[in-house]
Amino acid sequence: MQIYLPIADLPVNIFLMLGMGLAVGIISGMFGIGGGFLMTPLLIFIGIPSGVAVASVASHIAASSCSGALSYWRRNAVDMALVGMLLVGGIIGTAAGVVLFTVLRSVGQLDIVIGLSYVALLGIVGGLMINESLRVILRERSGQSTPTRRGGSHTWIHGLPLKMRFKRSRIYVSAIPVVAIGFVIGFIGAIMGIGGGFMLVPMLIYLLRVPTTTVIGTSMVLTLVTMASATIMHAVTNQLVDAVLALILMVGGVIGAQFGARAGQNMRGERLRLLLGVLVFAVGLRFAYQLVVVPADLFSLLVLDVE
Repeated sequence: MQIYLPIADLPVNIFLMLGMGLAVGIISGMFGIGGGFLMTPLLIFIGIPSGVAVASVASHIAASSCSGALSYWRRNAVDMALVGMLLVGGIIGTAAGVVLFTVLRSVGQLDIVIGLSYVALLGIVGGLMINESLRVILRERSGQSTPTRRGGSHTWIHGLPLKMRFKRSRIYVSAIPVVAIGFVIGFIGAIMGIGGGFMLVPMLIYLLRVPTTTVIGTSMVLTLVTMASATIMHAVTNQLVDAVLALILMVGGVIGAQFGARAGQNMRGERLRLLLGVLVFAVGLRFAYQLVVVPADLFSLLVLDVE
């Protein structure tokens, strides 16, 4: 059964799209991540223009993170002061990302930049996750105890000026790295169509020492606002948000997340991280292959506005 996507300007199989939303939803629920870093490449692989994929997945991530953010809000597991400072950088980063996105699209370099960005990001993150997980598993098999981080240890980041006290997270840290982290997440989200939760959560935990009791909820609220902002900016400046595509993906994603959450509860943490690392690294390799393979058409057409 085919359905026409008005902004992407091509017909797609609705069951294929629902299946992709379902599969990514299962992965999202299993690993506790947004899934944008998988959904955007999958859409590009099946022929959706990269600009439409990035803009539409941003709206999908915003909608899917809304229920999670509300749930953590009701449980008082969100540090709103920390969210506010992250959003200062996040909104600026999102705006900067959309501007760069528009410029790259106008000069015909958007596809290659998105492709190279995914290869670099997924290759590095996937490799680090695989390495860390294998080390933990091998250490356990050899009978060695896993070293734990000292919660009170400080790094050079904690010596920066403009310190603020975040009571809910019980940290006293400079506002500079908080704003910088928000900027990076917003910028990457606008360019690549990812919520950035799989990067934001480790940054908050390991760099700022934010407790895990508040880090997930805080991350979801930031993702909700930055992705909603990216959707609006993309819709206004580039007109690339395909509401039909986003709605289909949402339906599959919501259903799949329920099954994934149940499956994830039955697996050990290090094995989950290993599986996720392999998945992330594999998608990065697939993107790398797509960049070097000889295309079927050795030319492309670019329409220029000549005044």
